[in-house]
Amino acid sequence: MQQLLTDHGVVVSILFGALSLAAAAVLIRSVLSADNGNSKMVEIAKAVQDGASAYLHRQVVAVALISVLVFAGIWLLRDTATALGFVVGAVCSLAAGYIGMTIAVRANVRTAQAASKSAHTALQVAFNGGAVTGLLVVGLGLISVGGFYLIVLKTSENPKVAIDSLVGLALGSSLISVFARLGGGIYTKAADVGADLVGKIEQQLDEDDPRNPATIADNVGDNVGDCAGMAADVFETYAVSLIGGVLVGFLTAAGYEQALTYPFVICGIAIIGALLGIGFVNFTKLDATRSLVGGVIISGVVTALLLFPVTRAMFPEAMIINGKTVGSNQLFLCLLVGIVMTYASVWITNYFTSTFHKPVRKIAKASETGHATNIIAGISTGHHATLVPVLCIVASIWICYSQADLYGIAIAVVSMLSLSGIIISLDAFGPITDNAGGIAVMSGLDPKVREITDGLDAVGNTMKAVTKGYAIASAGLAAMVLFGSYVEELKAHLGGIYVFDLMNHKVMIGLFVGGLLPFSFTAYAMDAVGNAAGAVVNEVRRQIDKFPGILKGTETPDYGQCVDIVTKAALKQMVLPALLPVIFVVAMAFLGPEALGGVLVGTIVTGLFVGISMTSAGGAWDNAKKYIEDGNHGGKGSLAHAASVTGDTVGDPYKDTAGPAVNPMIKVVNILAILIIPIIFEASKH
Repeated sequence: MQQLLTDHGVVVSILFGALSLAAAAVLIRSVLSADNGNSKMVEIAKAVQDGASAYLHRQVVAVALISVLVFAGIWLLRDTATALGFVVGAVCSLAAGYIGMTIAVRANVRTAQAASKSAHTALQVAFNGGAVTGLLVVGLGLISVGGFYLIVLKTSENPKVAIDSLVGLALGSSLISVFARLGGGIYTKAADVGADLVGKIEQQLDEDDPRNPATIADNVGDNVGDCAGMAADVFETYAVSLIGGVLVGFLTAAGYEQALTYPFVICGIAIIGALLGIGFVNFTKLDATRSLVGGVIISGVVTALLLFPVTRAMFPEAMIINGKTVGSNQLFLCLLVGIVMTYASVWITNYFTSTFHKPVRKIAKASETGHATNIIAGISTGHHATLVPVLCIVASIWICYSQADLYGIAIAVVSMLSLSGIIISLDAFGPITDNAGGIAVMSGLDPKVREITDGLDAVGNTMKAVTKGYAIASAGLAAMVLFGSYVEELKAHLGGIYVFDLMNHKVMIGLFVGGLLPFSFTAYAMDAVGNAAGAVVNEVRRQIDKFPGILKGTETPDYGQCVDIVTKAALKQMVLPALLPVIFVVAMAFLGPEALGGVLVGTIVTGLFVGISMTSAGGAWDNAKKYIEDGNHGGKGSLAHAASVTGDTVGDPYKDTAGPAVNPMIKVVNILAILIIPIIFEASKH
């Protein structure tokens, strides 16, 4: 067993990746075979599909132009293998988002039709649509990373060249993820905010009222932001964490071949856990929250049980890593820390964003006294939400480092991200149920159908917040691994110990500049949403003023105009913030490796707090509005409701644009720094 997994562990993981893609194909067939409703429902769903596809095609063209320049730079300054890795990472990141979104925009109408039968049937269709994305992410991640690694290793016969090429793959997936997250986030929240400000506040229209000209754009946005964007985001986190584990194994555990294959084996075995978790959701008839959370628990427990004997088999003898004796027990403890961190991030985020807990109800209560108190309560909730996750991350780093040095932290991160198959299924479930509700309203289905989809949508909102919390918490740990890899790479180039001295002015400059980056990045992202939303507001007002029959139901709004506005705005305004991390890293590289190391640490620390606080506050604001709309604190039409709509519109770019995009931004900074280390030292020779 040991020899098999050590020599062929990468191949075994690729086979598990293929199993994941096969399971995704089965789910795709299951979703598409479901009833898609009447002709009116099909017509509305097709408008959403066309809008989403048009946006993604234009985004791919825009991103491709930038990617060609980055590819050329890597090819000229590094090597061909690393440049090709960049292309593989970029293509797979785009593919995961595109295919997942394509299924999601077909699952929404089928979920609406299923809701006319029962809540559980609707849950199954929506979750299976989301599970396609989850299984695609892990399947493509394993096949692309493992396959590319083996190909380069075979052609170069040099492990160092193969591992360096994976850094290019990591950069490709991360850079594309930033664009996908930002572009999709700007699109979805510009449409959402614009639709809410005019529709709900000015015209007192319900959610997804067909008289609102921004309704279709809003529904399109859910898919390009929360399906395509999130899929690209977690694909890059998954791939980068796997690559980070392999890189750290190579740098710190040289001579122990199983240290390189173990991260692949963890991710491969975890696919079995994900499939059983998906089965649990499908075959149990619990309420939505218990069913979805139960799937996560099953997935994690099964993964841990399967990996215990595998770990013992792969490490029958202890390794020596930086003077520490590391055996199978130490590594399995680090693996358990990663799984527990997943559970912790799910529980913590659920507490701060669910309608069943105090934080959301506190915001709803504060809404009774007006808009300002709603905003104050939401910001306060976001700040409070940083405490426990950061303490958990600190504890995880402490435990894993004490057990297995930097490699232990890397294993915890890989373990945490190995559960992506089930976690991403929860995230994509959210926009599918949201769209299903919109289709139900616009096609005039029985109000009871909307009640079912609203219930699932409230759960979906919490699940979306949970996955964002999971992604950001894992990014904090992954960034620590990448920073450690940066230091180890410096040691390798210097041929000895390298220490960052806080009394060194270059390190302090780097810390300040790195700490600044997440704030500048999120500021530009928020500006982009505000500008695009303003354009949508003006267009909706223009149509309502010019065509009075829209509100009377005698004229049909021009939905396409709002779709076109947010498409152009998202593509135009995503470029600058997406390139900020590249600009900062390249500029600071000229001050030397000390300053660049400071940038990495500063970005990790402030980025973690900004990301957690923004996503938690946004999710809490959103569900506080839904809690009031359920009849609490005066219900719809009350002062509290008006205040909660304001809070929700402020929270939209927090939770779906700026906050989540910090996650891939942090990793772009770290990966790019690792990539340019040889370039810095080569330049210093001349």
